[in-house]
Amino acid sequence: MEIERKYLVSRVPDNYMDYPHKIIEQGYLCVNPVVRIRKSNDSYYLTYKGSGLMVREEYNLPLTKDAYCHLRQKTDGRLITKIRYLIPYQERYTIELDVFTGSLSPLILAEVEFPTTKEAKQFTPPDWFGEDVTFSNKYHNSALSQKNQVDV
Repeated sequence: MEIERKYLVSRVPDNYMDYPHKIIEQGYLCVNPVVRIRKSNDSYYLTYKGSGLMVREEYNLPLTKDAYCHLRQKTDGRLITKIRYLIPYQERYTIELDVFTGSLSPLILAEVEFPTTKEAKQFTPPDWFGEDVTFSNKYHNSALSQKNQVDV
């Protein structure tokens, strides 16, 4: 089960590039239900995501590089590329700051995962977070992958 909140980011912290980061490339084999492939640095995954906005099922299966490359040719829509910075927050959380590259630039989103829905609902974001888009389908990566669906 994945429990997360998602925010637009209008200004990033000055030192965000000092934090650990991952180079991510992902594509979608299906958007309903969501079936995604992802390359994160040198790791490869196939992910199934159930329906929902703040809370939804998520299953990750490891892929080999060859399997990823084979499936990559079968994705629909745009291939999403982004740099994900991992920023600690309140000694308890990690902010995943996604700086999109390619056709989705200059979009920047922040996601925070939680152990419970109660914590997610009580979360107070840092002042550099913008609009809460947790309950908007528009900012799901699966929607962003559809070339004609989103203007950023």
